[in-house]
Amino acid sequence: MASETSKKPRAPRAKKAVKAAEEAPIQKLRIRVRAYEHKLLDASVKQIIDTAIRFDATVVGPVPLPTEIKKYTVNRSTFVHKNAREQFEMRVHKRMMDIMNPNPKVIEALTNLNLPSGVNIDVKMI
Repeated sequence: MASETSKKPRAPRAKKAVKAAEEAPIQKLRIRVRAYEHKLLDASVKQIIDTAIRFDATVVGPVPLPTEIKKYTVNRSTFVHKNAREQFEMRVHKRMMDIMNPNPKVIEALTNLNLPSGVNIDVKMI
């Protein structure tokens, strides 16, 4: 009975491997669109979304990002009248959207997309 109470130290058991999803990691195409005019920006975003949906891609967004406002104050006259000033501002409207697991057809369609001038697009693969 003494042998029952004294046990030999054992090696730790091997833990069962948790079966991970064997799928490829989710790829995203992050698109940031910037423009001075919000109507032009919204039309461009709609055109991008329609193109992505046409090729059966999942679109998340558009998410409106904060409007960047740059303000400038200048003198009305060149030399005198310091109190007479004018103020100007430039507003840059921004939107962001993600396209989940894009296939090559979607990427090709987006690169061939003809958008109006004044719309800036940044595309990143995440």
